[in-house]
Amino acid sequence: MQHLKDFAIHARLLYRICDQQTFFEITQERIKEYDKIKYALTNAPFLSTPDWKLPFKIYIDACGEGLGAIIHQFQIVNDKPYEGPICFIPRQIRPTEAGYGEKQNRVPFPCLGFGKTTLLY
Repeated sequence: MQHLKDFAIHARLLYRICDQQTFFEITQERIKEYDKIKYALTNAPFLSTPDWKLPFKIYIDACGEGLGAIIHQFQIVNDKPYEGPICFIPRQIRPTEAGYGEKQNRVPFPCLGFGKTTLLY
């Protein structure tokens, strides 16, 4: 697994209860989505510590609900080359971006996504 599949879709219901206009109610559907996210996070691949001397790869994806980027790096783990994640950067589609297609949202994401991102490793 290289990312948390459909994270934005599963998190959508949880994000919505943070809205001031939404009634805070714990429903079975929200519990189910929370459990999916919890399972995905606790079974996710381990993050590697970045080696700043080696090149990075950036994978970008978009769907109707969100954008995501994953920073990967090839490293030697147990004497074998291993491409692993260094950082995951997900975010929801903003209302101003909702009218664009998935391809248009993917293009500017590295610039917009990393501008306010702190890499935690």
